Amino acid sequence: MGIQTAKQKILEAVERLPDNATLEDAIERLCFLAKVEEGLRQSHAGGEMIPHQDAVRQLLG
Repeated sequence: MGIQTAKQKILEAVERLPDNATLEDAIERLCFLAKVEEGLRQSHAGGEMIPHQDAVRQLLG
């Protein structure tokens, strides 16, 4: 399958939403996917990651 374009990823995310999804649901899903992609980009760039235990500590307070 190759690398998906941003448009393809957006269309796939929207198609996977339930039929009764709202615009807010779609926006939330797309924002989530954008944040995941940014996190992956940072992890692949190197030097921008924090250890797993530190991340858990930050999330759980």
